[in-house]
Amino acid sequence: MHTLNERYATLLKQERRLLQHLLATLSTWDVPEEHMQRLHEALEHLDDFFLLVIVGEFNSGKSALINALLGERYVTEGVTPTTAHIHILRYGLQQEPHRTEEGYWVVTYPAGFLREIHIVDTPGTNAVLREHEAISRDFVPRSDLVLFVTSADRPFTESERDFLQTIRDWGKKIVFVINKIDLLEEEDARATVVEFVRENASRLLGTTPTIFAVSARQALKAKQSGAPVPPEWAALETYLFETLSAEERVRLKLASPLGVAKRILAETLERLHEREALLAEDLATIEQVETQLRLYRQDMEQEFDYHRLKIQAILNEMQARGETFFDETLRIARIFSLLNASALRQAFERDVIADTPQQIERQVQDLIDWMVDREARQWRVMARLLGERRATEHLEGAAQEAASGFEYNRAHLLDRVGRAAQDVLARYDRSAEARMLVENVQSALAQVALTEAGAIGLGTILTALLTTSAADLTGLLAAGTLGMLGLGIIPYRRRQAQKAFREKIEHLKVQLVRVLEEAFAHEIERSVKRLNEAIAPYARFVRTEQEHLQQLAATLHEYEAELRRLEAEIGTPTIP
Repeated sequence: MHTLNERYATLLKQERRLLQHLLATLSTWDVPEEHMQRLHEALEHLDDFFLLVIVGEFNSGKSALINALLGERYVTEGVTPTTAHIHILRYGLQQEPHRTEEGYWVVTYPAGFLREIHIVDTPGTNAVLREHEAISRDFVPRSDLVLFVTSADRPFTESERDFLQTIRDWGKKIVFVINKIDLLEEEDARATVVEFVRENASRLLGTTPTIFAVSARQALKAKQSGAPVPPEWAALETYLFETLSAEERVRLKLASPLGVAKRILAETLERLHEREALLAEDLATIEQVETQLRLYRQDMEQEFDYHRLKIQAILNEMQARGETFFDETLRIARIFSLLNASALRQAFERDVIADTPQQIERQVQDLIDWMVDREARQWRVMARLLGERRATEHLEGAAQEAASGFEYNRAHLLDRVGRAAQDVLARYDRSAEARMLVENVQSALAQVALTEAGAIGLGTILTALLTTSAADLTGLLAAGTLGMLGLGIIPYRRRQAQKAFREKIEHLKVQLVRVLEEAFAHEIERSVKRLNEAIAPYARFVRTEQEHLQQLAATLHEYEAELRRLEAEIGTPTIP
């Protein structure tokens, strides 16, 4: 691009750097390839010639307009859609058109104004050949100035309004040319058409448009005959080649890529905010699941406290029976029965131990059943919550278009967690889970009771533990002990026995509760870990993506500010 002074050279350098940084940043996110291509083109065309792009419906006279500018019928004209490709008119000797690697046809002509301005002839926009309209839409972002050609006999059609909105969204400078004005003989009719176009264009663009009402056919005829061109045509050429000075062209050239960047930034930020909203909902669901897991752990711990207190109450009752047993049994009146150690043991087990092991076993079993049911319910809760997130996938279209990227990964991880939860529920065997927990608790108690777990039941282990701890270790069951010590020692031995019994029971309480606490803490931890591991990949993905989006949004907003600063530096072109 030809720059006029150091100021514009500095602005060009800053703009190029901004576009490069924007491209580098957007490449770290799944921006549509079309947007990346538009930015690459905007960057490349900063150094290209000024592009005057002519658009409009077919048969509006775009090709005739170009021929009138050249002064001879050089570009093919017709009443059918004759231009099916982009044609770029450049300065050079007349020769056969040649096709570029990008698929555009280059036409050369030795007109002086083409040394500074390249004219782009686009396919007509119409309802018949939609691929032609797509070609025109594709080239609009590259334009520096758009000549929007409409026909006086059908001005500003519905399809033209739609196409004009596309041009507006790219932030392009638009000049309106009403061609074939000679078809309207009455001046009032011409004025009516001009006003109609002005009103509609103003409503759509939000600014008063520049409009030229001309007859390209009459202008070409006048040039070929050597006659003066109509004043309306002369005004158009004066605008294009004089009013649109070199400086104004530079300003338009610099402003054009910024319009492209502004639109892509706006669309990217809109998608980014949509994704942030989606991730915020995902994160809320994850936090809800994590809250449920914390409550689950608390419920388990509270439930264990309930059973622990009940177990302690059972042991307290046994202790009370033991106190009574010693009071009633260790008496002089029953001295002969005290010499029968076997009978004494049987009486102790019957009257003191009684069904304590079975009561504790039932409490442990109740706790195990509750844990098993609670974990299954937790899996169902998680499956339901994540199933609802799959149902809210509002980026589904993009996910179907790509085999990778955010949408695909999110859907994949949601399905993965959902399937894991469903698989667990499908093969969740309550009896097997409960049996496994019983075996774990049984094994822990067996180590304390010095008994091999094997096929021995929990009640048997508790019986061995209680009997050993509560009776044998008091030293009372040694045969003949009391008889050898004499009658006077019985009150003393009773007190000693009761003291030893209380100590053993307290030790037993601590020991039993510790074993159960450790066993159930391990099971609770294992259960919570399974649930956390199921959701962890998705939770990491959501939090990582959210952090990335926050950083990306901050960077893009910085680019927006820099873009606005450059726009202000370049200034609004002074041409109307």
